Amino acid sequence: MLTDIEIAQSATTKPIEEVAEGLGISPEHLIPYGHDKAKVDYNVLKQDAGHDCKLVLVTAINPTPAGEGKTTTTIGVADAMRRLGTKSVVALREPSLGPVFGIKGGAAGGGYAQVVPMEDINLHFTGDFHAIGAANNLLAAMIDNHIKQGNELGIDPRRITWRRCVDMNDRQLRNVVDGLGGIGDGVPRQDGYDITVASEVMAVLCLSSSITDLKERLGRIVIGYTYDREPVCASQLHAQGAMAALLKDALKPNLVQTLEGTPAFVHGGPFANIAHGCNSVMATRMAMHYGDVCVTEAGFGADLGAEKFLDIKCRMAGLKPDAVVVVATVRALKYNGGVPKSDLGEEDLDALRAGLPNLLRHVHNMREVYGLPCVVAVNRFPTDTESELALVEDECRKLGVNVCLSEVWAKGGEGGEDLAREVLRLVDEPNHFDFSYPTGTPIDVAMETVAKRVYHADGVDFTPAAAKQLATLKANGFGELPVCIAKTQYSFTDDASKLGAPEGFRITVRDVHVAAGAGFVVGITGAIMTMPGLPKHPAAERIDVDEDGRITGLF
Repeated sequence: MLTDIEIAQSATTKPIEEVAEGLGISPEHLIPYGHDKAKVDYNVLKQDAGHDCKLVLVTAINPTPAGEGKTTTTIGVADAMRRLGTKSVVALREPSLGPVFGIKGGAAGGGYAQVVPMEDINLHFTGDFHAIGAANNLLAAMIDNHIKQGNELGIDPRRITWRRCVDMNDRQLRNVVDGLGGIGDGVPRQDGYDITVASEVMAVLCLSSSITDLKERLGRIVIGYTYDREPVCASQLHAQGAMAALLKDALKPNLVQTLEGTPAFVHGGPFANIAHGCNSVMATRMAMHYGDVCVTEAGFGADLGAEKFLDIKCRMAGLKPDAVVVVATVRALKYNGGVPKSDLGEEDLDALRAGLPNLLRHVHNMREVYGLPCVVAVNRFPTDTESELALVEDECRKLGVNVCLSEVWAKGGEGGEDLAREVLRLVDEPNHFDFSYPTGTPIDVAMETVAKRVYHADGVDFTPAAAKQLATLKANGFGELPVCIAKTQYSFTDDASKLGAPEGFRITVRDVHVAAGAGFVVGITGAIMTMPGLPKHPAAERIDVDEDGRITGLF
């Protein structure tokens, strides 16, 4: 059996100019990066004459070590739509080097449902993440330089909230002391690093609608507080122009293709457990501009990625989804039902029945909380039995939700045609899309509402420190922004060990801070960290390159 990277490397792809031509992108708006990837000038969106495109969101149950295949399904269903004669376009996030070299692996799909060139996409790609890191760290350097040069703004070094970043899992950098040495080496202070995908610059880039909007958002970033506890913004340091200059090319969406030649915009990559977890607004709009159906995904389970896609991205960008696909596997559902990973290949209807409430809760949320039509895609594994598949189908049909088997990993678009037909049926149905909380809701009430309506918690508790932060944010005019709750991806709760569909729990928010440039307030729960660490045996140990430049070990 071929590995994902071997499948990708054996594929015959179209020149990127041909992919662009098929969409109707003129050569003057295409900036090729080699033979098989390119950036597209965002000025093409100024030509939008109100083209009607359907928007499909692919999400999933809470992730498990058994795997769900959300990105694979997103790509496969778009390929299947093309086979059925629909002009579909994919919109995905870029992978972070942290998971690629850590434990999760890449994010270019798998099997015969991949975007290519998968090695480039999973590694440096077009340099977007490097530009984001440079812009983030430029602002950090300007903060410390301002303090060193006399601190005219009166920035309190103990209340600087802006951290440096690097796109790598490196726990050693979570907390550092810098500025050591002599007078010329800066002002010593406690500092730290976030992974680049957790940087507010990443969120800003992904939510910006133009270069002007980008600069305005960068200028609004709150970098810390003065000795009088007044917020200080990047614009007061005159940093936004230079940051935008570093990001001007990164703002342009990246065009690639699937193994079957379906156009795909892969752009931006905030994590969904610590940020809003969606590809850029610019890329989504571009996919909708050139396609009749845009198939996109949001990170992790529907309680994180889909909630933030709907409550943050759609709210800010004025997007209205037409249908949702919730991806699950029998294996992952049995894991939620208490079966160890080593035994997931054995039929166990009782465990499957115990794990099914996780899927059904996500389906309920999409239909009842957000008012969107929904289909369950069961990503089929060879070990799934007919009895197990029938049980999943029966339980979903009790909710009036259709279930389609997805075999896109093994068969590409051909294995997703039934799913594609159901999605194309759903996008033409009327829906009653709404947010989980109204615009202008106080931030503490919004967090409580998400916890109750989406997580099905009994409520939210704010630690004394978080309650104090809430009061400060409200006093500074940030009290009615949308909320971005940072929470473990593995559970509806803030405790990763509580699988399935727990009840009778509360969410504890331990830290609250504003991402004023992005336009939301972040509430951090549980043990969430903005700088992950590598596992005992990271994926980096298995990645290599030979004399011909052929990469192995990526998955």
